[in-house]
Amino acid sequence: MDTILSINNLTKKFGYLTAVKNLSFTIKKGNVYGILGPNGSGKSTTLGIVLNVVNKTEGDFHWFEGNTSTHDALKKVGAIIERPNFYPYMTAEQNLKLVCRIKDVPFSKIHEKLEIVGLLERKDSKFQTYSLGMKQRLAIASALLNDPEILILDEPTNGLDPQGIHQIREIIKQIAAKGTTILLASHLLDEVEKVCSHVVVLRKGVKLYSGRVDEMISSHGFFELKSNKKEELIALLESHPSFGNIKVADQLVTAFLNEPIKSEDFNQYLFSQGIILTHLVQRKESLEEQFLQLTDNNQN
Repeated sequence: MDTILSINNLTKKFGYLTAVKNLSFTIKKGNVYGILGPNGSGKSTTLGIVLNVVNKTEGDFHWFEGNTSTHDALKKVGAIIERPNFYPYMTAEQNLKLVCRIKDVPFSKIHEKLEIVGLLERKDSKFQTYSLGMKQRLAIASALLNDPEILILDEPTNGLDPQGIHQIREIIKQIAAKGTTILLASHLLDEVEKVCSHVVVLRKGVKLYSGRVDEMISSHGFFELKSNKKEELIALLESHPSFGNIKVADQLVTAFLNEPIKSEDFNQYLFSQGIILTHLVQRKESLEEQFLQLTDNNQN
C-alpha cells in the first residue's frame, strides 16, 4: 500500500513549551486517519508542520515516499486548517472560481465538487447568506477542487449544530469511499469512532496510541461485578490470568478481560470458589473507555 505521509520523531518547541514530542506515524493511501486529543495536545501544530505553515524543531516528515519536494507534494493535498475564509459578497461559485485560478484548476470542477458537499442548488447564493455548516461544506468543496490525494481537516465539525455535524461526517465518509485519503484532527471521540479507520491519540504532544480504530476497541471487554465478598473477589481477579486492569468504585468492581470469557462460565467458576455475585454485567469497551484508560495510564 502506498505511503502518503510518514512522520519521524517530529518535535516542535515554542520556547519552553514542547507542543509535539518525538511523534512518529505513517499514513497509508485510502484510509481515514484521526489525530485525537484534547485541546493543547499538539494536533493543529502537527498539521501545521506537514503543511509547511509551522517550522519543525527536530525530526522530519516525507510526503509520497519522499520522492517529491514538500512544495510539489502539497499540490496534491487539500487542506482546511482554519475557519473558512471567502469573500462575503461573492457567490459560492464566484469564490470557487477564484480558488480555481489560484490552483490552476479548470472551472468545470466547480459543479462536481459543489454537488459532493450538497451545495449545487445554492451556488448562486452569496457566501454571507450561508450558515456555519454550509460555509464549512464550501471550504471542503474548495479543498477538493484540485482532486487531492489526501484531504486534511482540522476540527471539521467545531461549532456546528447536530445536523451540521452529521452532514459533514457523511460528506467525509463519501469522499473516503471514493478513494481519497483523509487526515482529520479532532477532540471528539465520537467523531473518530464514527468516521475514522485509524487513530493517533495524542496527549500533551506525546503519542499514546497509533493503529486501527477497530483494534483499539476490539478488546475482550469487561465485567461489572458486585459481591458481598468484595475483597475475596478482587483477590481472585488479581491472581487470575484472564484479567488485566481491575478498578474498584464503591461496591462496583470492574474487571477488564485479557481473553474472551462467557459470563455464565465465569459466574459458575466464581460460585465454585465460594463467591456469589449480586451483580454481573458483561460489556464491550467503547473508544471513550479505551481513551480514558490510555490517558489515565499516562498521567505526568
